[in-house]
Amino acid sequence: MYQILDHMSALADPTRCRMLLMLDQQELTVSELCAVLQMPQSSVSRHLKTLSDGGWVASRRDGTSRFYSMSGDDLDSGARRLWPLLRDQLAGTASVTHDQRRLRGVLARRRARSQQFFATAAREWDDLRRELFGDVFTLWALLGLVDPTLVVGDLGCGTGHLGEVIAPYVERVIAVDASADMLAAARERLGGAANVDVREGDLEALPIESAALDVAVLSLVLQYAPSPVRVLEEAARVLRDGGRLLVVDMLPHDREEYQRTMGHVWLGFSDKQITGWLTGAGFARVNVRALPADPDAKGPTLFAAIAIKTTRSTNREHI
Repeated sequence: MYQILDHMSALADPTRCRMLLMLDQQELTVSELCAVLQMPQSSVSRHLKTLSDGGWVASRRDGTSRFYSMSGDDLDSGARRLWPLLRDQLAGTASVTHDQRRLRGVLARRRARSQQFFATAAREWDDLRRELFGDVFTLWALLGLVDPTLVVGDLGCGTGHLGEVIAPYVERVIAVDASADMLAAARERLGGAANVDVREGDLEALPIESAALDVAVLSLVLQYAPSPVRVLEEAARVLRDGGRLLVVDMLPHDREEYQRTMGHVWLGFSDKQITGWLTGAGFARVNVRALPADPDAKGPTLFAAIAIKTTRSTNREHI
């Protein structure tokens, strides 16, 4: 009871009640409140101070502006009981109806300012966004869409780059590589990730039980494989029914020096070749796409092939 009485003086003025009703709906600046309530700035600032001192209003600074809003969840129990009663009494009054109409106008002007910016910046928007935030932030943000219950196999994990990227977004990562030196680098890189299991093993005889994975990834791996077909068959074995395989590798190229300097067995793979191998290994709905070229990259064009472990027929998509 006493908590409610403590708040009565702050809400005794009808103007402060109208102001609070607007701030309960929308965060506003002083100048916007002036427009909504049709009051001078000095009066609005005085009422805001009274509401702030009473714990009804909170504020935050955004650049040169300060935005005010109703305290909401921070209100004490007395205020939380009192406010619904006052709000119901205010709703539908003539003053509040006019306030609501002016509030809509204030918000419309906000939107108009944004639209004006985009109308003048549309041609330069991509360059501006790249200058401010870089090129890859959208890819990092999209990782938030990954199912957090997935068990992912990083097959041919190398130094663990993929595992480091995906581990925070999934339940578990099993990273496999045949090179002890690569695995040492991967363990050092992934040492802090409790949900990453690093294993030594051959891609043609994976140290993973059957149907253990929801997703398997072979990234820049097949060009080293004496038998890519056997690698894809093993990927199918460790995937559950309906599991997805992602293969990232190079399209056909003539960089024969890669065989001498980097141990490549294959000079890239064609759409037809990859689709045929995946279909034969028990995958369907194969989708092969060329990846956009990085202007700073010096290697051949890459492709990404997505396929689903299923016995149904393949719907093929071309590069």
